[in-house]
Formats: sequence, C-alpha cells, structure tokens
Amino acid sequence: MEIHDSVLDLVGNTPLVKLRRISEDLPCPVVAKIEAVNPGGSSKDRPAIAMIDAAEREGLLEPGGTIVEPTSGNTGIGLAIVAAQRGYRCIFVVTSKVGAEKVDLLRAYGAEVVICPVAVAPDDPASYYSTAERLVKEIPGAFRPNQYHNLANPQAHLETTGPELWRQTDGRITHFVAGAGTGGTLTGVGRYLKDRNPDVQIIAADPEGSVYSGGSGRPYLVEGIGEDFFPDTYDVSIIDRTIAVSDRDSFLTAREVTESEGLLIGGSCGTAVNAAVQVARECGPDDLVVVLLPDNGRLYLSTVFNDEWMAGFGFLRGSGPVVADVLDSRREDVPDLLYLQPDATVSDAVQMMGDHGVSQLPVAKGEMPLANAEVMGSVSELRIMDLAFGNDAVLDKTVEDIMGPKLRTVGSGQPIALAVEMLESCSALLVLDGGRPRAVVSSSDVLSFLSKGDSGG
Repeated sequence: MEIHDSVLDLVGNTPLVKLRRISEDLPCPVVAKIEAVNPGGSSKDRPAIAMIDAAEREGLLEPGGTIVEPTSGNTGIGLAIVAAQRGYRCIFVVTSKVGAEKVDLLRAYGAEVVICPVAVAPDDPASYYSTAERLVKEIPGAFRPNQYHNLANPQAHLETTGPELWRQTDGRITHFVAGAGTGGTLTGVGRYLKDRNPDVQIIAADPEGSVYSGGSGRPYLVEGIGEDFFPDTYDVSIIDRTIAVSDRDSFLTAREVTESEGLLIGGSCGTAVNAAVQVARECGPDDLVVVLLPDNGRLYLSTVFNDEWMAGFGFLRGSGPVVADVLDSRREDVPDLLYLQPDATVSDAVQMMGDHGVSQLPVAKGEMPLANAEVMGSVSELRIMDLAFGNDAVLDKTVEDIMGPKLRTVGSGQPIALAVEMLESCSALLVLDGGRPRAVVSSSDVLSFLSKGDSGG
C-alpha cells in the first residue's frame, strides 16, 4: 500500500513545469519549480522540518515546548505543521503587512499570532524581531528556530532542493533564480549546484528597497522576501547577480502568470519570475533558467488579486479620467510631493505651506521615494491656527508633537469621481502610485482640472 506515515513525508520532490507562454518570445525556456505542492503550500516546509529536527537532536526543544518565530507567514505554516505532528505549542510574530489569509491560516493550525508594525527598525522594541526575542525569554521552554541565523535552513535546501533540481534537469540547469528572503534557498541550492557545475549562475530576486540589492531595508509591499539586514543564512559569495524588482512589477507579473499560465502565484513569486524573464532575455538557446516559486496565490486573494486593493495603491489604472490626470494637469512648478520630517518645527510647516500655497502636509520619515508605511500623520493650517492662537510657543514644537491623523489615500489610477466623493469629507488626499506616496491632491486641484474641460465629460 502506498500510504505515508505522516504529512511530513510529503515534503519535497516538487515538480518542474515550463512557463510556456511566458517563455514563448524568449531565447531559452523559463522553468518553474512549484513549491506550492508541499503540504504547507510553500518551500518553507523544508527548513521547518530541518530546524525542528536539529533542535530536538541538540536538546533545545523538549516535549511540550513552545516554538516562537517571527515570520511572514509561510515559515510559520511549515513550523505549525511540524508542531501539530509532534505536540508543540506555536506563537508566530508577523508584521502588519502580512495578509489576513496568512494570519487566519496560522490560527487554523492552532498557532497564536502576534501582529507588529512594519515601519520600525529591527532593534526597535516594537519590531517583530524584538517581540519574538522578548516572548522567548518570557515563556518557559520556548525555542526560537531563528530562520535568519539557523544554518539548518540552507542545509535543508542543499540536501533536498538542490539535488532535485540537478536530477530533474539532468544537469542542464544554467541559471537558478529565487527570491532573497532569509537567503536559505539561494545559499543551499547555490552551494549544491555550483559544486556540480561552477558555471551555474545563482540570481537573487529582491524587492526594491531591500538591502540585498543595495537599499536600506525601507518598507515595501511584497511579502516574504527582502530584508533590512544580512542574515547568517545568506552567503553572498554564492550569489552571481541580484536583480531589484518593484512592487508594481512583482504584482503585475504575478497576475500575468496566473492569467496566462493557469498557475496561481503570489507577489514574491512575481518578483522571482520577473527577474527570471530579465535573465532569460540575455541567454542563448542552450541555456535553461529555473525559477523557484515559493508558494501560491491563494494567500493573496485580498491583495494582489483584489482589484480594489491594487487600484487603491496605484497599481492599476481605470478607464476614463483618473486621479493621475489631475496631477498631470497641474503647473510644472508645483512639486509632486511636499512633506515634513517628524522633527521639523511647526514654524517650518507654516513656512512651507506659505511658500507653496498649500494648506495640508503629510508627515513622514525617510527620503523620497517614500513608502506608504513611512507616513506618520499630517498637519494643516487650520490645526496649527487653532493650536497657536494665544500660544506662540506652539511654533517651536515639532510637527510630530502636534500632527493629526494620516491623510486618506487614493490610487493614482482610480476614477476622479471617487476622489470627488472622498473629498466631500476631507480637504485633501494622499495619492499613491506604484504603492508609494506621489502627491497630495486637494479639492481645488480637482476643481481646477474639471474647469479646464479635460474630464472627458
């Protein structure tokens, strides 16, 4: 009888499939390794088993113990499956950008989930790294697998994923592309393939803003890949090339692959495929590009595959006049986005408003291009006037001390009619384009555009 002893025995030996329609105009094939067929739905099942096996061997996790891990979701799901089989309690710490489906799925496996803010430094007490460390110290018998520093993570891919790829391609693989998260997949697979053939190219696909491609780790919307530090599980000497991919290209590629190949993939898969296509364009007919797809798109139905969510972040453009048309019609001397750093003074805010003839300004950390998660609040002429009346000392305070709520957001490709409706209850909107703040649009901007007769009726 072909009966497996445990669901854990089903991990690995995932199939390869040619991305036929994506590859049809490319010099060489692009082939995908479908990790979504693992029991937990992702490549993270592999290191989850390896890390718990190692912890049990080393006496770091005792029967009835608690597994605590910061995760974007998939590692948590893999660990939760192992925990269910072996009787451990699980607590997973995630950031607020992780989709509701992933949080619900973790809880479905019996795990507890703690949600932390995304736009904070790793050493901030509120970060998901710091929160996980605190929980490990507070809970007796707790163990943190620490996927970013646990060398059982890349070892799992060296022992399983790498050999599978070599066998499945009969040693013909010339380029391997995967998203850079913990770096475990790239490091483990890369070591195995280069041991077999040093000429195999290992390419990291990375979200724009992540440290792997030269960024500072500032927030981006793609989940599960990219970092704001270099983990011990990432061996940079293995990587031949790193390709930065924007949130927009990641999400639109995921939708394109899903619609053209019938293969439902998520945002980080879109990042990897986008990079793989760039690589394949530079290849010859004898090359074979393999891209690892770490999970599927079922956990991204409320984000990547939700038109309203995509439009709200400025990833999709509707028909007819849209908010971007209003911005494009403004005078050339009007800067796209004016904003204040939180440590600017209220006097600075008054000066900026007067110089540019605006009455509302966002408050945000960081330099352009901003991430939406870096926006902290807003200040307005009316609020400053109310606070400053009879109290000149207010002008010396920082804007962080007196700022109000963040401006409501609208996507650059959303209809002007929607902006008009939203402006009935507020005086200005923050326009998002490609997931990032682009400009502030006011009622007067919309009225000026409409008065020019450019609205298309």
